[in-house]
Amino acid sequence: MSVFSVLAAAIAPGVALLAYFYLKDRYDTEPIHLVMKVFLFGVLLVFPVMVLQRAFVHALGENPFVFSFVISAGIEEFLKWFLVYFIIYKHTSFDEPYDGIVYAVAASLGFATLENVFYALLNSSSISTLLFRALLPVSGHAMFGVIMGYHLGKAKFITHRSTRHLAFSLLLPIFWHGVFDYVLATTKTYWIWFMIPLMVFLWIRSLRKVERANETSPLRVVQTEEQVKI
Repeated sequence: MSVFSVLAAAIAPGVALLAYFYLKDRYDTEPIHLVMKVFLFGVLLVFPVMVLQRAFVHALGENPFVFSFVISAGIEEFLKWFLVYFIIYKHTSFDEPYDGIVYAVAASLGFATLENVFYALLNSSSISTLLFRALLPVSGHAMFGVIMGYHLGKAKFITHRSTRHLAFSLLLPIFWHGVFDYVLATTKTYWIWFMIPLMVFLWIRSLRKVERANETSPLRVVQTEEQVKI
């Protein structure tokens, strides 16, 4: 495979998933330049994550549980959450619950895309290997982003439960990401029998959150009233 083909195959899944979740916004699509900005910041997160993870491995070792839930999931999801919270959470464009999903998925897929590119270039990956990674690691990052963004949207628009949902927006992605990594780290032979049900569950759960976030949009009420008037 040529370098161009490898790069295209490595980048395509993240871009396709981002487009999918971006277009699932029913009422008011986000400014594309802002979504791409968050995506690119997600790309840049790969570098501090690599440095921090290396330092934590030296400090804590490579116990599968610690590595999965703290070094991998903990660091990656915290930095993605930090990025979305401090750049987007109070931004005027974040004006409905589903927007949290769009921006959290953008940050997650930016990170996953560069991670996928590095993996493809360093391991001389075939198309079949990159397809496998599209269905698991890249797709997994998108699912963790949906969970994070859903609860960020809840935190912003259900103010009496904001602290609870802010905590969920960080802790739940760390938990599910940790479970994902722990399964891969500890089930070398039969991992597929655990991973397929896990991914099906995460996809179903995420698509339900997408529907709920859209259904609770304040813009839905505005559009319905406008249609009635017409």
